Amino acid sequence: MQFLHDFFTALNDIVWGIPMIVLILGTGLYLQLRLGFMPIRKIPQGFRMLWGSRTPGSKAHGDISPFAALMTELSATVGTGNIAGVATAIAVGGPGALFWMWMTALVGMATKYSEIVLAVKYREVDDKREHVGGPMYVIRNGLGGRWRWLATAFALFGGLAGFGIGNMVQANGVSSAMHNAFGIETWVTGLVLAVFTAAVVLGGIKRIGAVAERLVPTMCLGYILCTGVVLFIFADKIPEAFSLIFTHAFTPISATGGFAGAAVMLAIQRGVARGIFSNEAGLGTAGIAQAAGKTSDPVYSGLVGMMGTFIDTIIVCSMTGLAIIASGVWTSGLSGAVLTSNSFEAAMPGVGKYLLAISLAVFAFTTILGWSYYAEKCWEYLLGSKSEKPFRLVWVLCVPVGAIATLDFAWLVADTLNALMAIPNLISLLVLAPLIAKLTREYFAEQRRVARPAAENVVVAAARTTH
Repeated sequence: MQFLHDFFTALNDIVWGIPMIVLILGTGLYLQLRLGFMPIRKIPQGFRMLWGSRTPGSKAHGDISPFAALMTELSATVGTGNIAGVATAIAVGGPGALFWMWMTALVGMATKYSEIVLAVKYREVDDKREHVGGPMYVIRNGLGGRWRWLATAFALFGGLAGFGIGNMVQANGVSSAMHNAFGIETWVTGLVLAVFTAAVVLGGIKRIGAVAERLVPTMCLGYILCTGVVLFIFADKIPEAFSLIFTHAFTPISATGGFAGAAVMLAIQRGVARGIFSNEAGLGTAGIAQAAGKTSDPVYSGLVGMMGTFIDTIIVCSMTGLAIIASGVWTSGLSGAVLTSNSFEAAMPGVGKYLLAISLAVFAFTTILGWSYYAEKCWEYLLGSKSEKPFRLVWVLCVPVGAIATLDFAWLVADTLNALMAIPNLISLLVLAPLIAKLTREYFAEQRRVARPAAENVVVAAARTTH
């Protein structure tokens, strides 16, 4: 067992090392350049489309609305990474790590947009008449037969990683939070969580999407409100917090209080790794959810789906990071969810830790739901649709196991597999980048063509009214 632990520790250091950082950031930057920074320029349009995507047009094909697909995507990404992941990045890499999380998100918007465009472009209809897609289908249908082994590798990495990072690790986070805050036994939390998970997961993507589009907006707004209270109370410290973030993104920070100090490279590494863990840009998972969305154009889905990265990292993670830094608890020497809990408690004594525990529980629960769909589609690709019911049963049974188990090794393996998922996906994005750019140009050219007569009609109508 020690040999396996040492092996995965060494492998994890490699796959989350400098080459992976360069590959992830480099791919995102390359795609931003190919797209003329369109994902950043179209953020306002993305928000407008997000709201309108609740009711797709009659020509759209899919199983759930694009809004529900985005909420399913966010249900998987807005989780422990936004609470524990951000705190860990700052505790180890210093305040500068938050800056590199932002950079990961900004280039990651192009990555997520691209992987969604390709996922919808190359999606298929399975034998249950449901739309399925994701990097495995992109690789198989877009790159050709000789790349099929890469599609299989992605599906295998994703199918295995889901049980760790998307299931047992999340259940463990919920049970620990409930035990620390309210004294509830971990096995009780595990059983209750398994019942709720079964009620949703056994209904498939339509039920997951229906729950996600109601629960995710509520939990995000609730958490933003809580962190907003922390920032309001420490409002005078916010300018200093921003100064620390921008200063130590490029210069080392010395030891202070319980903080051990950090080099710039450590801030970059932790910021990028935790940023990817949180928003999953580059992993290809968002494409699996968006492939089920009702749409008539892949670019439309990409514009809606890329907003998940902005909401997850630029909004939710930023609120967590600023709360930790502005409250001053980042120098305490603590890490993970405990550090975020202390920032809440510093602002709201006697109440903060309970609010954080509830937030963490809801975040982790929705992650279990979102990742159940991702992992299911990976195993369906590998084993066929006959694996659906056995998978869902095993997924539900793993929840109480994760709630009571010690998962240090499971976390290590899942984190490693998470990084390995990115490699096949990023390869497909780089090879198919010209197609992504072509589809994007054609979409916006068509939008301008349709808009021009409409604008001319308005002018003509105004002229007639004047006369």
